[in-house]
Amino acid sequence: MMCLFLQKAHIIDRQYVKPRNYNRKQKTTNMINIVLLGPPAAGKGTQIAKITEHYDNLIQIGPGELMRSHVKKKTPLGEMISDYINQGMLAPTEIVIGLVEEQMRANQEGTQFLLDGFPRSMAQAKPLDELLEKYDHPLDGVIFLEVPDSIVKKRIQKRAQSSKRADDQREDCIAKRLQVYHEETLPVIRYYEKQNKLYKVPGVGSIEDVFARIMDVVKTIHQQQ
Repeated sequence: MMCLFLQKAHIIDRQYVKPRNYNRKQKTTNMINIVLLGPPAAGKGTQIAKITEHYDNLIQIGPGELMRSHVKKKTPLGEMISDYINQGMLAPTEIVIGLVEEQMRANQEGTQFLLDGFPRSMAQAKPLDELLEKYDHPLDGVIFLEVPDSIVKKRIQKRAQSSKRADDQREDCIAKRLQVYHEETLPVIRYYEKQNKLYKVPGVGSIEDVFARIMDVVKTIHQQQ
């Protein structure tokens, strides 16, 4: 029998063994705040939805979804953001931080935060530290979904068939997004690894298998509080 070995900043997945039942909704008794990071099409949105369904007092903070909502509604902010998204670039830090703070300010009491794909650059990581301190929500852990570039490209191309997102459909835009990810986001991973807050999770596999790996990490973070 092969099993899952989990240690901080390293998860060795020799073969996945189905763990405890994580379908039952829970209310956490101690506060933890978590960041979920990964490359484009790593499955962050899918896993975020499953995690937030599991915990009553866990609030998702997802600037990416908020920005796409503005784009869809064609607000003035959305029109500004659209130019960056269509080029595979990150939106200006001040816009993203503003959206994150708006959500934090509205959800302070009795909650913990799960930050969805944020921060994506060092320019965002430092202001996030300041925000978390301002609202007395220290960051307890960063979960990083590891997915190879080759699989990322295939997932984006498959998603493009239904998403109709401009940044999913153009080869040059996909290449640019991966370039930005390597240049801008990977330094953030190293930043949190130096703080001893990073947990790496293999992001390839079924949705349920990846979810169970993530929940094992969440349990580990809880136990350390």
